[in-house]
Amino acid sequence: QVPNIIKALHKQLKEKSIKSRQGCFSLLTELASVLPGCLADHIPALIPGIVFSLADKSSSSNMRIDTLSFLHVLLCNHQPEVFHPHVKTLLPSIVTCIGDPFYKITSEALLVTQQLVKVIRPLDKPYTFDAKPYVKDLFPGTLKRLKAADIDQEVKERAISCMGQIIYNLGDHLSTDLQPTLKILLERLKNEITRLTTVKALTLIASSPLKIDLRPILGEGLPILASFLRKNQRALKLSTLNALDILVKNYSDSLKPAMIEAVLTELPVLITENDMHVSQVTIMFLTTLAKVYPSCLSKISGSVLAEIFQLVHSPLLQGGALNAIIDFFQALVLTKTAAMGYPELVKQLTAPVYSSGSAGASLTLHKQAYHSVAKCVAALSSACPKEAPATVNQFVQDVKSSKSSPAVQVLAFLFLAEVGRTTNLSAQRELRTVILEAFASPSEEVKSAASYALGNVSVGNLKEYLPFMLKEIGSQPKRQYLLLHSLKEVISSSPADSLTPYVEDIWALLFKHCECTEEGTRNVVAECLGKLTLVNPAELLPRLRKQLSAGSPHARSTVVTAIKFTITDQPQPIDALLKGCIG
Repeated sequence: QVPNIIKALHKQLKEKSIKSRQGCFSLLTELASVLPGCLADHIPALIPGIVFSLADKSSSSNMRIDTLSFLHVLLCNHQPEVFHPHVKTLLPSIVTCIGDPFYKITSEALLVTQQLVKVIRPLDKPYTFDAKPYVKDLFPGTLKRLKAADIDQEVKERAISCMGQIIYNLGDHLSTDLQPTLKILLERLKNEITRLTTVKALTLIASSPLKIDLRPILGEGLPILASFLRKNQRALKLSTLNALDILVKNYSDSLKPAMIEAVLTELPVLITENDMHVSQVTIMFLTTLAKVYPSCLSKISGSVLAEIFQLVHSPLLQGGALNAIIDFFQALVLTKTAAMGYPELVKQLTAPVYSSGSAGASLTLHKQAYHSVAKCVAALSSACPKEAPATVNQFVQDVKSSKSSPAVQVLAFLFLAEVGRTTNLSAQRELRTVILEAFASPSEEVKSAASYALGNVSVGNLKEYLPFMLKEIGSQPKRQYLLLHSLKEVISSSPADSLTPYVEDIWALLFKHCECTEEGTRNVVAECLGKLTLVNPAELLPRLRKQLSAGSPHARSTVVTAIKFTITDQPQPIDALLKGCIG
């Protein structure tokens, strides 16, 4: 239908009536948003209408604003090459709008220009279009708005963003204009009203593949950025951390140690459980520093590490922030600095667990903290393969020892689970026996951790552990619930192709237990069934469905619950098949 619509609108776009033209652009804007790329073949038909509405003396300011906002949507939703033949026609009227006395028109025109810059020189793919002739049109108009002090706030911000984009895409064509323009951006960085937008523009420029020369403004700019980390504006802190991260990655040879140290002193305060996202971005920046300037870190390692250890032991740590800490520890231990070596880091991470006192004490930290510590120690082991076997031995001994507190045993099992998932631990001959003995522990936490460990150690060594686990589930009614939890870990964490040889055995075993009188056991069986179905949905989903006609209500309810676990957050091959079964 698109060609017919365009045909009908083509004439209307040149009408005298402003209402008709505004209606046309409103319809076209919706079309371009809803079906990105649908107007690609019709650009030649639309350009005259766009230029007419921008240049026509009788057009109202709203008419121009609507035309510019449609042009922005059009540029955003189509491939750059479709506009290349028309840049020459479009550009003069856009540049005129940048100079318009009405601030709303200027503001929209700057937004369009920012997008147009990406179109005339896309840096992410090969292009044949020569952008150089157009720089002399784009740059002066934007520069004039960037220099003006008395303009509207929105125009100020958009002029900064637009200039950032021009330097990012066309910086190598600006020759002698580049440095004076960067100096103006430095001035905008010092102004409270424009600083956030300028930080974002500088981040963009610093990430440009054209390697823009920022040295003249770094000496003055870096201390200003460091001071922003002290401000109470959260968005400014986050944007500044991103800017510093890019600068350290791309301009390390231009930064002096003294500049870096000014930034470092501001970082420890930003790591706190009160704001996990700021902590995460700070730690990601520290990871960059550990890779690029390992020597600088030793100056603040004490204060930063104290905060990070507190975060690891916090019940709130998870997801992105935890992954950032894991990356940081791996980068840190590879800097080979004595104070931050493997033994020292492991000791500090595990200290609160080992100092928890006698064997009768319950867990001293929150349950989540044990998982965090285990993940961090396992990450350190994988970064230092020479040290890993000794640490694994140490934790196996901790589990065996009758002197170990439940807290130490829980940590040891969680660590063995993390390592065992990716490494074959068959060298630890007594591990299986040790885990099964822990199933009889008086502490519920230890039992649960042992069950988690058995499942994950099996993932790293299916051939040896999985047949054994299936046999135990069949023959040990007392341990059955914990063993089924272990099986759930195996099914959740193993790649589908390595599970395939065992699917039939697991399937048969689960259906043997789906009529169990214990509801808790039935729920674990259901979760196992649901997750196992994801391994080969085309074959297993119909078989699961067939069981709905089984005699016992328990078995039917288990199957219905299993379906719940086939529905996941991420798209899966099973989704199309589920449509036919549900509802």
